[in-house]
Amino acid sequence: MNTIVIAEIGENHYGRWDLCRGMVERVAASGATYAKFQTYTANQFGTDHPWYEEFKGVEMPEDVHFEMQSLCKQLGVGFLSSTFTQRSTRFLVDRMGLDTLKLASSRVTDLELLNDVNQRADQVKTVFLSTGMATLEEVRVAVDHLDGIDDLTILHCTSQYPTADENVNLRAVTTLQQALPDLRVGYSDHSRGPQACLAAVALGAEVIEKHFTYHTGMPGDDHAGAATPGMLADLVAQIDRLERMLGSAEVGRSPAEERAAQALRVEMLEVDFD
Repeated sequence: MNTIVIAEIGENHYGRWDLCRGMVERVAASGATYAKFQTYTANQFGTDHPWYEEFKGVEMPEDVHFEMQSLCKQLGVGFLSSTFTQRSTRFLVDRMGLDTLKLASSRVTDLELLNDVNQRADQVKTVFLSTGMATLEEVRVAVDHLDGIDDLTILHCTSQYPTADENVNLRAVTTLQQALPDLRVGYSDHSRGPQACLAAVALGAEVIEKHFTYHTGMPGDDHAGAATPGMLADLVAQIDRLERMLGSAEVGRSPAEERAAQALRVEMLEVDFD
């Protein structure tokens, strides 16, 4: 399978690290490329933030980052995390040794953070940037501020949790491909079910990101549009099959058609009507 599949555990572990370990194990078993997390502290939002207590309950301690990184390596799945501040970038790159980062939709216009990541291009080789809430011009500006990154992927995204069908807007994948022909384009999904992800691959998305949960009915914004273990494994298998079905862009007789051609083909005859 050529498509990169990112399974975002994010905050869906509820701060229970036994649960988080189990989620990493299921993500690895599904065949996904990355198990993804979020690196922040509640304090960076301030104690007066309305969601401070929620953030405090799900922030992932530094030692757990290292534990999950080790578990991912043991299970053969990539470890990936979103950076939200220069501090978290220093931690992920300098202390954890990561050369791949995720930038969330909320950071598209954070030019200070983008510049900091870009200045680390000798260490950071791959960046996935989601584009929820962003205009095409804002995406272009963000790309300009990440021009030193060797491998930059732009992910079409709608920041609605879960995303209603009428707001998925998958044709934006094609728009981004046309506007940024030198970059890889993918899709970060918050809609229910696997359909949008499969359609995005058919449109040429090379990276798919989807939240991961044990049950879509669990409390929290990131569960309803997430993939369960069975759904994630099925999504990976369906993407693999879809890639084979997409084939090449060539039009012509395939080797598989030779037998049918010999038995069924009616050769065109030149007829002189004079």
